[in-house]
Amino acid sequence: MNFGDNILQYKDEILNDLKQLLEIKSVSSEDTESCKKALDFVMKRAEDFGLKTKTYEDIAGHIELGSGGKLCGALTHLDVVPAGTDWSVEPFTLTRKNGRLYGRGIDDDKGASIINLYCLKALKDFGIEGKNTVRCIFGTSEEIGMTDMETYFSHEPVPEIGFTPDSDYGICYAEKGILQIKVSDKNHVGDIKEFISGSAVNAVPDSAEVSYYSDKELKRLSAKGKAAHSCEPFKGKNAATDLIVLLKNNNIISGNLLCFAADKIGKELDGKSLGVKMSDEPSGELTLNLSKVRINENEAYLTLDIRYPVTKNGREILRIITDTAKKYSLDTEIISHLEPLYLPKNSEAITLLSSAYEDITGEKPNLYSTGGGTYARTLAGKGVAFGPAFPDDDVRMHNSDESIDEENFFKHARICAQAIYKLYTQR
Repeated sequence: MNFGDNILQYKDEILNDLKQLLEIKSVSSEDTESCKKALDFVMKRAEDFGLKTKTYEDIAGHIELGSGGKLCGALTHLDVVPAGTDWSVEPFTLTRKNGRLYGRGIDDDKGASIINLYCLKALKDFGIEGKNTVRCIFGTSEEIGMTDMETYFSHEPVPEIGFTPDSDYGICYAEKGILQIKVSDKNHVGDIKEFISGSAVNAVPDSAEVSYYSDKELKRLSAKGKAAHSCEPFKGKNAATDLIVLLKNNNIISGNLLCFAADKIGKELDGKSLGVKMSDEPSGELTLNLSKVRINENEAYLTLDIRYPVTKNGREILRIITDTAKKYSLDTEIISHLEPLYLPKNSEAITLLSSAYEDITGEKPNLYSTGGGTYARTLAGKGVAFGPAFPDDDVRMHNSDESIDEENFFKHARICAQAIYKLYTQR
C-alpha cells in the first residue's frame, strides 16, 4: 500500500469542507473580501487539525508540517473567475451528479486546495516522521496576476522544490509566456454607442452586445459564444470577435478601436494579422484571445491575452502590437506579463513527481507544455504544475458547468498525497 491511499479515509470530510469553500464567492476580480474569507476558512481548518499556519496581508498564507531539511512547497489558489452564464447547476456550491463534482473552482483550484490541506492532515494523523519541511501555500489573486505570491515571497523563502496542482496530468515542464495587454482609444468617436463583452482577461467571452446609430436610430445586436480559458481559445467561441466581424461585414464598423480589432484580429487565434504568429518545438504556437471589450461614453478599450512560446521574447511581441496600434491612434499598456517557465526533463522536481505518479497509477507520466499560467512560475525553476485534471476528463475550466469526475478527483488526491509524502520524507 502506498501512503497516498490513506487520504481516502477522509473522503466525507473532504467533500464537506469542499462544499463550504465553494460557497465562498471568492472572485478575485470582483471581491477581495470574499477571497480573504476563503483564505481564513482554510487556515481555520488547518488550525483545527493542529497544523501551524501563517498569513500575509490577508492575501496569502501557508500551513506547515515539519522542521529542518529542505523547504518543500505545494501551491494552490483560492480565488476563481466569475461564474459566467449557462450553468445547469448552482455554480457556487458543490453538486454531485452522474459521477461528477460540479462547482466554480472544483478544478481550478479549490478542489486541489482542500486536497493539499488533507495531505498534511494525513501525514500528521499517521505520525509520519519527515526529513524536510512541507508548506502548503495558498493565494487569492492567481486569476488576476499572482501579486499574492509576490507578497508572500517578499516575506518567506521560495521552496527548494515544489509543485502546483493547477493544470493537467502528467507533468507540465514548460509554460508559455503570458502577456496581457490593454488597447485603448482615448478619443473614441463613431456610431458605436456601446459595446460590452467579457468579464475576465483570461477567458473567452461567451456573450457580446452592441448599440449603434443607424440613420439617427439606435440599433442593438448581440452574439452568443462559448466560454473557455484563454490558454485554449480554440475550445471556445468568441462572442466579441464574432460580433465585430459581423459589424465589419455589414459595413457597420466605426471607431479606431473596433476597426483595429476587425482588421488585425478578426477571428484569428494565432496573431497572424497582428504580425506575431510564431511557434517553437518545446511549447508550440502562440495563441491570442480578445477577452474584453468596453465602449461607452466614458471609455473605449479592449484586452488581449497572449500565450507565447517559451523560447520567444514577450517584449518584442509587445513592441509589434504597440506599433500596429499606433497606426490606429490607439494606446497600449501591459496589464500583466509572466515570463515563460521551462524545466529540464531530468530535474529533481520532475523525477520525484514522476515516481509519485507511477506509484499510484502504475504508469509513467507524460511530459507536456501548456499555455496556462500557474504558481509554478513563482518557484524560480524549482517546481512545475502537476494535476489535478486528467486529459480525458472535460473539466470545463473557466467555463460553465466546471466539473471533475469524482473517481478522478480522488485519484488525484492519492497521487498528490504520495507526492507530498515523498517531499516530506526524502532527502
